[in-house]
Amino acid sequence: MATAGKNPTTAGTAGENPTAAATKVSEDIPPEYYEAIAGFFNHVGAAKPIKPQHDVKDSFSNLVGGVLKVISIERGKISCLLNVKAPILNGYGGMHGGAVGAVAERVAIACARTVVGEDKDLFLGELSVSYLSAAPHNAEVVIDGNVVRSGRNLTVVAVNFRLKESGRLAFMTRATFYNMPVSSL
Repeated sequence: MATAGKNPTTAGTAGENPTAAATKVSEDIPPEYYEAIAGFFNHVGAAKPIKPQHDVKDSFSNLVGGVLKVISIERGKISCLLNVKAPILNGYGGMHGGAVGAVAERVAIACARTVVGEDKDLFLGELSVSYLSAAPHNAEVVIDGNVVRSGRNLTVVAVNFRLKESGRLAFMTRATFYNMPVSSL
């Protein structure tokens, strides 16, 4: 293996990409492959430094919270409306997968809390996401969370994302929570 910037078969220099100096590139990788991969990361902004206003604890929650509004709450059900704004877009102009996961987690926790008492902590054991279609910039997305199963030790919540205008299902998620007794520490 060679280190990027020092190996003549690699693209980029430490000045172009702050992580290039630490990137190890196998001798088996053709230079055009590395250039394509580095170009992709630069295109989607992965090589850019984090802005100071976002370099704080849980800043992604602030981004997500700014686009999510609760429509209704019932026992075992929650509906929300999300406006797809620029801070939660990916490099291709659709809702970023991380934003989908963050919203799904928050809606699932809120939905689970409608049936699981405050005397239990919820521990997220699994979150699966199926990306079916894109949610473009400025789209309104209706998010419906439903408790699928809730028992003494486990709660499963399904959260579906539908485009409001067409009703088309964009993302399907399922979260599994472990219901844990609150620690007495």
